[in-house]
Amino acid sequence: MSLPTIEELASQLEAVSGAQKVDPDHPLQHIPDVDSLDLMEWLYGFQNTYPDIPADESLFADLDDTTTLRHVYDRILALVPAQG
Repeated sequence: MSLPTIEELASQLEAVSGAQKVDPDHPLQHIPDVDSLDLMEWLYGFQNTYPDIPADESLFADLDDTTTLRHVYDRILALVPAQG
């Protein structure tokens, strides 16, 4: 299974939200045009594209004003099933 890069995930979130730029290291709650509905829509697309990764809304369970896309990406990587 090929995993998306953090840059690909940022581009996907830009497309869903209409945000001009999603910096992976900028807190999600401080990115103009990105809200919780956008994050859920992005997650739905992620689940459809990567059904083998058991990602769900718990990725955003403790979302605060310091949570970045990089934090979410690290959580996704931890969910990737072991190969073999």
